[in-house]
Amino acid sequence: MPKIEVYSTAVCPYCVAAKNLLKSKGLEWTEVRIDMDMSQRDTMLARSGGRRTVPQIFINDQHVGGFDDLVAADRSGKLAELLGAGA
Repeated sequence: MPKIEVYSTAVCPYCVAAKNLLKSKGLEWTEVRIDMDMSQRDTMLARSGGRRTVPQIFINDQHVGGFDDLVAADRSGKLAELLGAGA
């Protein structure tokens, strides 16, 4: 199973959409709530190259990006490649 991390907040419609996309593919993820732990926000900023928006998604420690990036990766086939790398 690939290692998927989703940095999110409680009131983020794009976070919900990203998690729904992952769920529709039968995937599991670890959710990291940056609104509950500010140190996790700093970690997200460092890992994502300074991106401040949520969600920020990582698959097998590789930064995918936000929801739009996840959808683009799904459509292009890159998501399948990333998921296969963790199998």
